[in-house]
Amino acid sequence: MKKFTLLFFLLLGVVAFSQELVVKGKVYNPSAQINDGVIELNVTGGTPPYVYKWNNQSTALSSKRASGLVEGVPYNVLVTDAAGNSETKVFEIEPTVIAEIFNGTMTPAVSALGSILFWDPFAAIGIYDPVVYADVKLVGTPGWTNETENRFVLKKWLKPEGGKVKKGDNIAIISSNDEEDLTVTATVTGELKYLVGEGKVIYNSENAKHVIESGAHYLAEIKYDEPLVMVHPNGDPITKPIPFIVIWLVLGATFFTIRMGFINIRGFGHSIDLARGKYDDPDAPGQVTHFQALATAVSGTVGLGNIAGVAVAVSLGGAGATFWMIVCGLLGMSSKFVECTLGVKYRDILPDGRVFGGPMNYLRYGLEKRGMKGFGKVLAGFFAVLAIGASFGGGNMFQANQSFEQLAGQFPALVGQGFWFGVVTAILVGVVIIGGINSIANVTGKIVPLMASVYIIAALAVIIMNIENIGPAFTAIWEGAFSPSALKGGVIGVLVIGFQRAAFSNEAGVGSAAIAHSTAKTNHPPSEGFVALLEPFLDTVVVCTLTALVLIFTGMHEVEGMAGAQLTSDAFGSQISWFPYVLALAVFLFAFSTMISWSYYGMRAWTYLFGKSKKSEMVYKMLFLVFVVIGASVSLGAVLDFSDMMILAMSFPNIIGLYIMSGEVKSDLGTYWKKLKKNELFKKQITAKE
Repeated sequence: MKKFTLLFFLLLGVVAFSQELVVKGKVYNPSAQINDGVIELNVTGGTPPYVYKWNNQSTALSSKRASGLVEGVPYNVLVTDAAGNSETKVFEIEPTVIAEIFNGTMTPAVSALGSILFWDPFAAIGIYDPVVYADVKLVGTPGWTNETENRFVLKKWLKPEGGKVKKGDNIAIISSNDEEDLTVTATVTGELKYLVGEGKVIYNSENAKHVIESGAHYLAEIKYDEPLVMVHPNGDPITKPIPFIVIWLVLGATFFTIRMGFINIRGFGHSIDLARGKYDDPDAPGQVTHFQALATAVSGTVGLGNIAGVAVAVSLGGAGATFWMIVCGLLGMSSKFVECTLGVKYRDILPDGRVFGGPMNYLRYGLEKRGMKGFGKVLAGFFAVLAIGASFGGGNMFQANQSFEQLAGQFPALVGQGFWFGVVTAILVGVVIIGGINSIANVTGKIVPLMASVYIIAALAVIIMNIENIGPAFTAIWEGAFSPSALKGGVIGVLVIGFQRAAFSNEAGVGSAAIAHSTAKTNHPPSEGFVALLEPFLDTVVVCTLTALVLIFTGMHEVEGMAGAQLTSDAFGSQISWFPYVLALAVFLFAFSTMISWSYYGMRAWTYLFGKSKKSEMVYKMLFLVFVVIGASVSLGAVLDFSDMMILAMSFPNIIGLYIMSGEVKSDLGTYWKKLKKNELFKKQITAKE
């Protein structure tokens, strides 16, 4: 009996020991490249199968291997077996080179800044659920892609409409031009609803409406018994929050539009007259003409966001995002009017002719005039620090980095030559910026019209080549704006995506443009506000919208798994085979002009903090050129993300000041309107020749 008892306890111990869940892991840092860390788990014991819940959202619940990880950042994984036993482990990939150390250090900073900029106040107080739900599963034509050239007809339904189908059930038979009949199976369990009747065409590549229409290749939808939460590969719910920074920028733009009596519409004609030089007074204080100031400011905003960013917006939000981009661009015109009027009003002109203006000045001295000296100094100092960081990062390194990647993608000989690309770019930038604002204005005054014209003409050419799609395209934009699918986040989701892209692209409310416009030759601050309101119109309403229309007209907005500049390039390339090469060069020119404009913005912020001497300016310029080389030659990941975010953060101190001083701007606007109507403003005399 004792022997049996002993054997029983021995067996019990073996069973207990075998069921203990043991998680071990190995970490790998395979190269000096950032973000290529790997963690591999070895799990024993417990009751298989195991579920791996990583805090890295791109790693699947079924994967014991996580890759593409940031070096120097802790990752945790919760391993659970079939019996419910679990074990948590934390791993960290050791960085080996300076770029990995920088990237790993900045990643938490990006997260912290992102948690402020992209915080969702509506979700926080419970009036908006940011989680994305799927009410139905759309059933598409098997093997369809946006490049498919075929005609598909719904031959026969195999299941009744309104009936319950199970995953894997055969539900329909499709016929096509060049293939045998296709059998369609249900991909989920639920209630079947027909989208196409028997004998009707599902998709015809020769039908423009089908090419443009979102989801034209779908033949049925299956309604879930309960709405399904959409999740990332690691099981976290997918959310579409309403970022605080977007609310901040759009509410400000809406307020200024109403406060200034819809100046974006009323003042549009006069702004064109000013930009054309009709009111240019050669004896007015300042350094550059209205048009040169406009070109400099436009060059700082028109860039990668108009090419890559719009593609992201349209691929995520569908054609409807275009409508909301336009609305946001129109509202942003009023923000630019207010900030650039103040930029000129509170500028400081030295005896040598150099102009110092922008938010640093009007935040400090405009608020001091209202008895808020301390508060004004804090806002101005905060803005200046952010502007310097943004100029080195988003206005410099980010541009050099992304333009090199685009050029290397089209010209393979450049691959691996980032350092020399950076050196050459730095020399070109240096030649321009060392000459000061006059040199910058002269160059942007030539580059901006040229590159914008090439891009606009190419976009119009693609649209004209597909002009038969104009009706379906605008129908898709209108319907997508007000009745998008739940998978696009509904109307709120599409609206936020459109507003977000427009706000990030035109920088209305950020305050950067006020620095460039403060140098304009004028005796009347509101005149430069009028010129400035053209910026969001050109950047968003014209260039961003044309990019979106090219994507929609060519059907590329339906492409899945691709976004950014490559999607835009492919859309142009599908119609003009050689244009991706031109687009790559245009991206470089966009980036180059953005760099020279932002060098001026950053320099004015630098001189506000460190003195207005020419020596101080030269120190900043040399630092700026060093960062051009760094940006092109090193992959800095989170460093670029953080410094790019600083551009958006500039809007916090700026818009606070604009709210406080909006009454002053409205009063100055009223005075200016009266002088304009009485013909009391300087006006160029039109000669007989002209």
